[in-house]
Amino acid sequence: MADARIDEIDAQLIRRLQVDGRRPYTQLAREVGLSEAAVRQRVQRLLDSGVMQIVAVTDPLQLGLHRQAMILIKVEGDVRDVAAELSAFDEVDYLVLTAGSVDILAEVLVHDDDALLELLNDRIRKVPGVVGTESVIYLRLTKQTYAWNIP
Repeated sequence: MADARIDEIDAQLIRRLQVDGRRPYTQLAREVGLSEAAVRQRVQRLLDSGVMQIVAVTDPLQLGLHRQAMILIKVEGDVRDVAAELSAFDEVDYLVLTAGSVDILAEVLVHDDDALLELLNDRIRKVPGVVGTESVIYLRLTKQTYAWNIP
C-alpha cells in the first residue's frame, strides 16, 4: 500500500482531531484558514482513504477490564493463519505479526486473572500452529497516546 499524500493543512486537521475528534468543522475551518465546506471535504477524504478514523477511546478499568497483558506467541506454520484466528477473539485489541524471537504480539483485555488464564490455556494455546506463549502483565498504564508525529 502506498503512503497517503497529505499536505500541511491535512496534517493540521489530523493533529487537531487527535486532541478532540468531536471538534466542530466551523472551529477547524477558523483554525486552518479554510471554509467549513473545504474542511468537511478534507476530513471526509482522510476518513475515506483510511488515513485516519475517528473513534471513542474508552478506559478499560472503567469498563471492568482489570487485567491487560501482551501475549508473545511463537508459531509453527503460516503465521497469517494463526493471526486470523486470534484476531477473531474479542479479548484481543491489538495484534501484530513480528520478526524476531516471537511471531505474534497480541494485546489482550480481560476482567481478571482467571479470565486471562482461561484465554491463554483454553483458547490461545489451542489455536492450531501456536507452539508457545509468554505473557507480559501490565501493572499500570502510565502513558497512552493516539497523537503521532505527523510529517
